[in-house]
Amino acid sequence: MKDKSMLMIPGPTPVPESVLRALGTHPIGHRSGEFSQIFARVTQGLKWLHQTKNDVLILASSGTGAMEAGMINFLSPGDRVLVGSNGKFGERWAEVALAYGLDVQEVKSPWGTALNPDDFKAALEADTAKTIKAVVITHSETSTGVLNDLEAINAQVKAHGALIIVDAVTSLGAVSVPVDAWGLDVVGSGSQKGYMMPPGLGFVSVSAQAWEAYKTAKLPKFYLDLGKYRKDAGKNTTPFTPPVNLFFALDAALEMMQAEGLDNIFARHARLTQATRAAIKALNLALYAPDDAASPAITAVAPAGIDAEKIRSIMKKRFDIALAGGQDHLKGQVFRIGHLGFVCDRDILAAIAGLEASLRELGYEAFAPGAGVAAAAKAISA
Repeated sequence: MKDKSMLMIPGPTPVPESVLRALGTHPIGHRSGEFSQIFARVTQGLKWLHQTKNDVLILASSGTGAMEAGMINFLSPGDRVLVGSNGKFGERWAEVALAYGLDVQEVKSPWGTALNPDDFKAALEADTAKTIKAVVITHSETSTGVLNDLEAINAQVKAHGALIIVDAVTSLGAVSVPVDAWGLDVVGSGSQKGYMMPPGLGFVSVSAQAWEAYKTAKLPKFYLDLGKYRKDAGKNTTPFTPPVNLFFALDAALEMMQAEGLDNIFARHARLTQATRAAIKALNLALYAPDDAASPAITAVAPAGIDAEKIRSIMKKRFDIALAGGQDHLKGQVFRIGHLGFVCDRDILAAIAGLEASLRELGYEAFAPGAGVAAAAKAISA
């Protein structure tokens, strides 16, 4: 049915009606006083969301652009960096670092498992000469549904003295990322995830320690030069033409998030994660990530003996529910259920009901009818 599509993927995520309406507002001049007022308001909202007094800068980019900016502004060619890699996006940050001529050392963990903070401790303690300049961590590894222990890893980074650069693209707005309390230096995120917006804006928070590193960083940059954004943000404007209507959307989305409150946002995401995982267990399907490292944004499912792409196909064709597929070597082996951003209890129940019907159509009957929905409902009402 037209206009009934339901996004249950890790991004783009569903967009509220009020945010969509804001997008449809007539553009205004980006050098106008009216735009400066909006800029000031969203900047304060972003600091609230990041739980920081640091700069939070806004780019016209994806989350990848925010992360690239977060790396190149604070490092120089040949600098040694430690990159946590336990999925598609950890691997991506290693590739970005290599592309800029950085000396990359990876701390690895198999896909579907969390990075071990002790591995970072060992690597950092071995660096007695303090040659490691930065550690790059993916907080919520979207490709596998794993939430890495950012707080524990960051403690090791702080003890060493290196910068920590965090991919919080699918964790910010879904789980607490207390930038100031944890002393996080650089945190990148993107609008199409927990912000409940379309793609197009990237966000980078920057600490005082990172700005000190910026003064001597020599990697090439122009459009992504965060110093320019910081200077103009002080005047409630931007160095380059921004996507004005996305600022309207951001303003509306942050207003919704502040009305819900951080604690309620995080509790909702935790509840949806628990409900989804309970349903998958009740359907006797394998979860790709363990319970103690479950991402609040995405649940990856490994349906042994069933092509995950067939499940996704039926969900889309029969019920107009979009699930995400596996990436790289996981294609066809896993499907991923997004529960990030503008997602509620009803969405989870509908998706699980559609999944049950899709599994039946494929001949999978290793569960009692309604078991998944019942398990999800029980978790939601707990």
